[in-house]
Amino acid sequence: MSLDHCRDLVERGDPDRALVTAGAEPDAQARLWPLWAFNLEVARAPWASAEPMVAEMRLQFWADAVEALAEGRARAGHPVVEPLAAALGGQDVTALAALVEARRRDVWREAFADRAALGDYLEATAAGLMWQAARLLGAGPEAERPVRDFGWAAGLAAWLRAAPDLAARGWAPLPDDDPATIAALAQEGLNRIARARSLRGAVPARAFPALATGWQAAALLRQAAHAPGKVAEGSLAISEFARRGGLFWAGLTGRW
Repeated sequence: MSLDHCRDLVERGDPDRALVTAGAEPDAQARLWPLWAFNLEVARAPWASAEPMVAEMRLQFWADAVEALAEGRARAGHPVVEPLAAALGGQDVTALAALVEARRRDVWREAFADRAALGDYLEATAAGLMWQAARLLGAGPEAERPVRDFGWAAGLAAWLRAAPDLAARGWAPLPDDDPATIAALAQEGLNRIARARSLRGAVPARAFPALATGWQAAALLRQAAHAPGKVAEGSLAISEFARRGGLFWAGLTGRW
């Protein structure tokens, strides 16, 4: 089944989201596995070849697929696009189109001019993805701002953790590698989490599996804010015990 294919992709390529999603209700899983698989495939496309034009062609496939979804023309038989179309059920895909477009920067390894440029990238990718996921689980318009804020912060935490690997691939993942700049970025992420949590009541409980994927963000950002050197060192991490325990507590309380 295509849904099984999506789950397999996510379990192998995005274990944190897989861990959260595996504990969700079956209906939520059916909606989230295809979305996470789509995101994974789009994120991988720019790195599929050292030749930018080849990578651009791979990314264009996903841009065309999203356009087809917007027009109600799913690619029948595709193991990710077909179940994604079923999960979306005709829902607006503007956020997915923006996500694909933002990833073109990855193809050409474009440096971020400043913090605002990185922020826009996170808004289009991580924040937009979390918002699409929350909408799939029933979140209404009043939930958009807190969901996007939380998604932005979760995306920043993941980005800072991936920064050394991205740098090793020849890309400057941060507009400025000065520790003070990294600490300020991390603090902005923490501020967004605080703002999102202050509006928690606008987000329905059924959307929890979408937001729970960012359960490690606050701990990672606190580390980056207090010890920004950990980003360059590649030591930004929390223990496996804390990781599992944090997710268990989030699931027990329903608080992201």
